[in-house]
Amino acid sequence: MLRFDPFTELDALTRGLLTNQTGSNRSPRFMPMDLCKVDDHYLLTADLPGVDPGSVDVSVDNGTLTISAHRTARSDDGVQWLANERFFGTYRRQLSLGEGIDASKISATYENGVLSVTIPMAERAKPRKIDVAHGGGQKSIETTTVEAG
Repeated sequence: MLRFDPFTELDALTRGLLTNQTGSNRSPRFMPMDLCKVDDHYLLTADLPGVDPGSVDVSVDNGTLTISAHRTARSDDGVQWLANERFFGTYRRQLSLGEGIDASKISATYENGVLSVTIPMAERAKPRKIDVAHGGGQKSIETTTVEAG
């Protein structure tokens, strides 16, 4: 269903390490997610704690699922940071969908900091039972009843 691109995560990590300074504007390094198959659909869950619910966006274009969200930075006015480790900015993740996905029926919910995306399989991709025809002719059995008399 999905192809993993390790270089996307590596690029984001490298960018974060090379530009990260204490007290500077930091963008999120990654969006942790789980993906599993449940019956006739896939379920993607992604951790997006503290993001603005109205900023969560899920879209599909040419077989690519894109998830983005934004966490607003706190105001630095009159603040002396002792620890400043929480990321803010825009989260973004893209996944390539396979041929067997019904992109028109993808749905998503965001609740308690977790984004859940339901990705249904297309009808043609769902497992189905195939009837097996038997090659031999049909046999019939005749019965007779005897009346006692």
